[in-house]
Amino acid sequence: MRTEKDKMLAGELYDASTPEIQAELAATHRWLVRYNGALDMAPSDRHALLVERLASVGDGAVIRPPFHCDYGFNIRLGAGAFLNFNCVILDVVEVTIGDRTQIGPGVQILAADHPRDPALRASGLEFGRPVRIGRNVWIGAGAIILPGVSIGDDALIGAGSVVTRDVPAEATAFGNPARVQARAPRVPPVDSDR
Repeated sequence: MRTEKDKMLAGELYDASTPEIQAELAATHRWLVRYNGALDMAPSDRHALLVERLASVGDGAVIRPPFHCDYGFNIRLGAGAFLNFNCVILDVVEVTIGDRTQIGPGVQILAADHPRDPALRASGLEFGRPVRIGRNVWIGAGAIILPGVSIGDDALIGAGSVVTRDVPAEATAFGNPARVQARAPRVPPVDSDR
């Protein structure tokens, strides 16, 4: 028989009030107290704390405390990924953040979702949809990434945007809801010898 945690990890409806799920949340809360108290620690010590709880943490990945998540063990950070202060990740299923991606302060990445049917929602059941953020993405401060969204490599997400749909690689999206903007031609760097 499948447990509620098994259902959660599969993205199916599950009951978060079960003792098994509550024990996982409590373990993460204890870890978050330690991590969020580590602001004055050396970056290498904070990195070691991330490795304790997250699914994978690439070399040089940084999350500035305070940080909040549901479980931690569904979060994958690529090498050199950077999350600024006050980021929230609701990771009931996998959340992947690619190499060298930069995430501004106050960003929310939400893989947790709820049934649309009011009776089913009232029962307390919930589910998750994975979020995938590619390599070298820049997400501005206060943006919200909704469940099931994928953001392609080298994309830019404007500050305060609410991303409700996938964003292709190299695209710029902003607004509420975020809309992909026409691509501007790449401007070569200014020659500093002039």
